[in-house]
Amino acid sequence: MSAPAAPPTAVRRLDTPGAAGLAELAAVFEDLQYALRCCEHLVTELARPEPDPVAVEALWTGALLAYARCFSARTAVLTVADLDELEQEQPGEYAKLHAVLLKLRDHLASRHVNPREAFSIGAAQANDGTPTGVAVVSSPRPLVEESTVRLLGRLAYFLAGRIDARMQERQSEVLGEAAALSPAELAKLPLVHLS
Repeated sequence: MSAPAAPPTAVRRLDTPGAAGLAELAAVFEDLQYALRCCEHLVTELARPEPDPVAVEALWTGALLAYARCFSARTAVLTVADLDELEQEQPGEYAKLHAVLLKLRDHLASRHVNPREAFSIGAAQANDGTPTGVAVVSSPRPLVEESTVRLLGRLAYFLAGRIDARMQERQSEVLGEAAALSPAELAKLPLVHLS
């Protein structure tokens, strides 16, 4: 059994293509972990006799935003092709679920429409039929169902496993890039503060 490696005395920032790619993978991995944690908290909240609608909406919106960000066209870290491959490995209709999740994200993150309630306006009438006032009636939209939360959690878990494997490969590449630098070249790179 070997002794654990000593902590590094310095960490230097690498600005290589491999390091940039690893940073993108790490950001997506963290977003998937965040979505998964939101789903875990949601399952607990939804199991209460009277779930707090504010907590449910906040957690669900956060989970959907984090999940959708993983498929950003800017980075193309995850794509629909990943969902197709996942469907071959794990039974499920992930591409269809993905499309629904993106629609839900658009609805909950809308800048134009209240995602919680629909409003109707009516005229209150007296017995003789004359209007006596205006009624503003709201219809709350239902909270997310636990089964939907669990589906997103399962999908985030599977995708995080795929990203983790890619990160392991990319870390080896980045270590190779760093090893190609001389100690003097490394010493010139900016320090990364770990605290």
